[in-house]
Amino acid sequence: MNKKIGVIGCGKMAYAILKGITSNMDNKYDLYVSDIDKEKINNFVEDFGAISSTNKEVAEQAEIIFLAVKPTQIQDVIISLNTFFNDNQVIVSVAAGISVSKLEENLTENIPVLRVMPNTPSLLMQGVAAISPGTYVDDYHIDMVRGIFDNLGFCISIDEKYMDSITAVSGSGPAYVYLVIESMINAAINVGLDSSLARELVLNTFKGSIAMIEQTELHPAELRQQVMSPGGTTVAGVRQLEENGIRKAFFDAIEQAHNRSIELGKK
Repeated sequence: MNKKIGVIGCGKMAYAILKGITSNMDNKYDLYVSDIDKEKINNFVEDFGAISSTNKEVAEQAEIIFLAVKPTQIQDVIISLNTFFNDNQVIVSVAAGISVSKLEENLTENIPVLRVMPNTPSLLMQGVAAISPGTYVDDYHIDMVRGIFDNLGFCISIDEKYMDSITAVSGSGPAYVYLVIESMINAAINVGLDSSLARELVLNTFKGSIAMIEQTELHPAELRQQVMSPGGTTVAGVRQLEENGIRKAFFDAIEQAHNRSIELGKK
């Protein structure tokens, strides 16, 4: 029998999750989706064969319910659906900053709740997801949810105290990487390369550099030193990045994202 999965909130993260789920043809699912934006629902219906539903219908039908609404909306959504939830379901929240305990406080039943922080490369089954279980979660629930996210890339179970940090690193991380790649492409164009060549050079440089880190198991600093011949071009470029504060920029960015995740949990 097909497993019934529901999604409340049809945003980019929910799309990434369902894209990954439906890409695995070994498993069969009935998908129920709801959103205040009917156009978003239609996209999910067309792309994934999902069933257009109301929040109430998702809560009544699904065995696994993904809450993918904004952090500021999630408590109101839970409270409005309390009479339709049951303790045979599993609720999975992907809302940044909202703790499991806060979710459980708003539920009237002892429903298993898991907090998950995935990222958008789940679209290509190369995502990163961290899972933190709630009070009423057992190994069966963890295995069931991990079974979904393991198919979407790299998945770990963690103590919730680390979730705000993980949100700042891997949850927000793709945006930092895209910004660096964008900047390198623009810089390459600035020194005379056409945009297509600049893009290929930068993307393949990133791919090769990541492969070097993974396959040699050397520290990135050691690999960097191997490229930096004394008095050479790489030394000149790296020195400029250091003088412009690249390390501080990343420290500050991740700290700000971490703090924002904490702030969202207090609202």
